[in-house]
Amino acid sequence: MKNASIDFGNTRVKVGLFKNQELLDIFRVGTLSETAELLRANSVDNAIVSSVTISNTEISKELKFLDSLLFLDFKTPLPIENNYVTPTTLGYDRIAAAVGANLRYPNQNCLIIDIGTAIKYDLVSADNTFEGGIISPGRKMRFNALHTFTKKLPLLNTVEIPELIGDSTESCMTSGVMNGIAAEINGIIDEYIKKLKLTVLICGGDAPYFETKIKYPTFAAPNLVLEGLNRILQYNVTEI
Repeated sequence: MKNASIDFGNTRVKVGLFKNQELLDIFRVGTLSETAELLRANSVDNAIVSSVTISNTEISKELKFLDSLLFLDFKTPLPIENNYVTPTTLGYDRIAAAVGANLRYPNQNCLIIDIGTAIKYDLVSADNTFEGGIISPGRKMRFNALHTFTKKLPLLNTVEIPELIGDSTESCMTSGVMNGIAAEINGIIDEYIKKLKLTVLICGGDAPYFETKIKYPTFAAPNLVLEGLNRILQYNVTEI
């Protein structure tokens, strides 16, 4: 059987095709109808959906040809324990990434660093439990804040990490944001390592910009959310 993990983002839909736990291919499409066409063309049997942008009812109508369709929400049974005290506010991407990390490294303390619009640091403990973590502003959010809450600072969207000491307003801003994020990541890993033996995984759209600045061994896991979604699907649909 072929499974699909479908992550409806704000602007695009990311689809991972799996056979058992093997990731066969990844697609990015723009609409729900394109998603349905993709699943039909690839003879997908079962799918899991993570969406905060399109209603479950609308998705169900479009994907009714599937054998099984699972929607991830705070009530979905998970293959790990969840110690988050406000599960209704827990982002689907965070819990899916946690499941993906646990699938890769069971019975290990895993710190997942998702570097995107926000930077999320989430811990899965060695007893296979999601413990929560930290959320801080991401790269674009920091640049936007500098521009929005001052009168003269320009709006930047730089991805290069410069020398520490800037010699112009733009290079000072870029250093503050980019070197600041790198220092934050290393500092937070420092604090975790004081308490736990860790496996560190990084993912998210901005992760490649910071990989070389992290001073600890890390594992790049760009498809961690899709892998976690597929594991949740397998856990809930017994015939897969």
